[in-house]
Formats: sequence, structure tokens, C-alpha cells
Amino acid sequence: MKLKYLKIYRDCRGKTRYYLRRKGRQDIPLPDITAPDFMAAYGAALNDSALSEIGKKRVQSGSLEFLIIQWQKSDEYLSLKKSTQAVYNRLLQRIRSDPVGQGPFAEMEAHHARAVISALGDAPTTRTRIRRLLSQLMQFAISKGWREDDPTASVKVKRQKSEGIHAWTDAEIEQYLTKWTKGTQQRLALSLMLYTGQRRSDVVRMGPSDVQENMIYVRQEKTSECLWIPIHSDLKDELGDWTGHGQTYLSRISDGKPYGVNGFYNVFKDWCAAAGLPLRCSPHGLRKAAGRRLAEAGCTPHQIASILGHRSLTEVMRYTKSVEQKKMALEAMAKFEKVSNGKIKSV
Repeated sequence: MKLKYLKIYRDCRGKTRYYLRRKGRQDIPLPDITAPDFMAAYGAALNDSALSEIGKKRVQSGSLEFLIIQWQKSDEYLSLKKSTQAVYNRLLQRIRSDPVGQGPFAEMEAHHARAVISALGDAPTTRTRIRRLLSQLMQFAISKGWREDDPTASVKVKRQKSEGIHAWTDAEIEQYLTKWTKGTQQRLALSLMLYTGQRRSDVVRMGPSDVQENMIYVRQEKTSECLWIPIHSDLKDELGDWTGHGQTYLSRISDGKPYGVNGFYNVFKDWCAAAGLPLRCSPHGLRKAAGRRLAEAGCTPHQIASILGHRSLTEVMRYTKSVEQKKMALEAMAKFEKVSNGKIKSV
């Protein structure tokens, strides 16, 4: 059943969220679709005549919400990539929907900024982004002569130690390939990400017109970097089994249209779940797995960067450093085994 205005997505913790979403109106959270009261809640949300239309409500002049709207009309904001605007808009909407959005931005102080970041940021990365957004808003206010200082300048967001996004192991890759056989879109999706090392925002745009002389052309969405990537033999086999007729290799089964970036993320996570893989397996984890495999193959940092498109070698060095440590540890233990042989006897 297809329900009108129902939007489904996974949050950063892998939990599926359901919302009634209508243009120009506040999103309404809904219970899990398997819950007995889901349809009742959906019907109530659909028929709620009290939904406020954001575009028609009166915005208080001098409020933080007012500042947000003015910044979104600025050249600085309009020059951002659409994908970046989409990320910013989700966070800005949190601020606008919260009571803090109605507070006067001219009176904001450092402790106010800390309270906003703490209340609206549900993860370290989100808190960092909200802090950065508040700073951009304050800098915009200064440029317009509405403030003289940036209250976020002294605000620090505590970083949480993390290994970052999980890089798929060879065992996890094999488990996925065992579930999804040759010729399936699911297998082609993994092959495109693993054997090109590109982000999902680039993979969903790949199509037959990008292939020339056994290489695939990529203009990275995030960095605008232009790359020519030789087609790995395993990927060539998968492309040979492709039977689609659209402009892109990956398309929605329902209507044949290309996947959006977020839509592809959600469906790929479903494919991973069907293969019995843990929640840590994500599309970006295959990009990291590609970097690991390139390092294991003995590629130099510059060679790895030529595939992944990194402008800085700092990230690439992590792959080579990890592989070199593993190699040296194996060599060291082999020597240790050799000198220890026969010297320690069991009692």
C-alpha cells in the first residue's frame, strides 16, 4: 500500500523513522508502521487542519528564525551545493521549530549557543554541524551590521573518539555476494561502489555514457574532482550482465527512475539487512574497503588518491599505515616464532 505524504528514512543509528511530510508544513512524526495505532495516527495527522504552514506564518522580526530566513536568501547560502543545502536545511528546520528559534539573535550569548547545540544535537557530528551553522548565522549578522560579535567563537564541541565509518571486511563482502547473485541490481550496486571506490552520490549517477575505453568517468559531486577510473574485471562482468535501458545503471524497481542519494542509502541498507549483515555496513564503508584493498595490493598513497579522489593524502595514509602495521606485525611474529622454537619446553 502506498500512503500519501508518508516519508520513511533511517537515522544515523539505523532506526527507521516515519513522518507525514507536506510541502510548506511541519513534519509530523508517526509511530512504527507495524504498530497497531499507526493507521489511526496517520489519519489524524492527515486530517489535522491545525497544521501550521511555515511559508504563511508571521516570522518575528529580530528572531533567530528571521536571521535564518535572511541568510537563506544570501549569495553565500545560494552558492552552496544543493546536497549541502539539504543537510543544512534539516538542521535549520530543527532550530526554527524549537522555541529557541523565536529568541532574539542579537541577544544570543555563548551559554545560549551551548544550550541550543546540546538540546538539538543528538550526535557529536550533528552538534558540530549545528555549532558551525550558528557561527555562519552570526557572521552573516555581523556582515549586515546587526551584531558586533560572534557568541559561538568560544564554544567548543567535545569530540568523541571514534574509528569512523566501518570499512567492510572481506567476509562481509562475501556474505553480501552470496545473498545477491550475478545479474541482480543489488550485486551491481556493491560492485560499483567497491570497484570504483566512489561515494553513493557519484555511484547513483553512473551510466553507460560514462564508460569509454574500459574506463569510467566520474565528476565527484562533493569535490567536483574529475576522475577516469579503470574498470575492474569483476565490475566489467557485472556491467556485462546489466539489462537496463535507462541513463543510469541503478534505478528504482518501482518506476525505473534513478535513485536519489538518500533513497539509495535506505534501499541499500535494506539489501544489507536481507543479507544478514550488521547495521555498521553502509555504502560509504565500501569506499573505505576499496581503499583498504588498494593499500593491501601495495598501491602508494598517490595511486590510491587517484582512484578515490582524495585531495589530501592524510586520509589515504590511514589505509597504507594500517596495512604496513599488519605486514610488519606478521613479519615480526614469524621471526619471534623462529628464535623461540625449541627454547621453551612444556613442563
